[in-house]
Amino acid sequence: MPGVLYQYLSGDHDRLDALLESAVANVGVIDMEPYSEFRKGLLRHISMEEKIVLPAIARWQDGKKAAIAERLRLDHSAIVSLLVPPPNPSIILTLRSIFAVHNPLEEQQGGFYQLFETLAGPETERMLAELKAAPAVLVLPHNEQPDILEVTKRAVSRAGYEYKNG
Repeated sequence: MPGVLYQYLSGDHDRLDALLESAVANVGVIDMEPYSEFRKGLLRHISMEEKIVLPAIARWQDGKKAAIAERLRLDHSAIVSLLVPPPNPSIILTLRSIFAVHNPLEEQQGGFYQLFETLAGPETERMLAELKAAPAVLVLPHNEQPDILEVTKRAVSRAGYEYKNG
């Protein structure tokens, strides 16, 4: 049975997935209101993992990073880069393709969230409070410069993914 830390983080994945689905519910249209909430929430979620979860795991393992830390950081970099330009069908497809690989790494049996839960032990309630109190991340306007998509594609490629044409 997943513990409270696992449930909190995987529940946030579910919330973010629902926002993204809402943003693209009408074929050929991206509804910017739920997409903006998705973007804001996803940046906060990544910030929680980068600033709270990964450092806590390293601390509990006497300075040794989680084995999966570099993989997750590359994924996070690619995901964040996809949130910089205005959304389009290719960006949505690429995000979904990354989530299809990334989220199971965190949620599967023996995955990242289970490691976090197991190592937290007596600090579980404190860590849950810290996650819940994590501040919103400053979200800048989309970058509409023509060359931004090339920068985004390079970050996606560096993480080992393919930019999907939608």
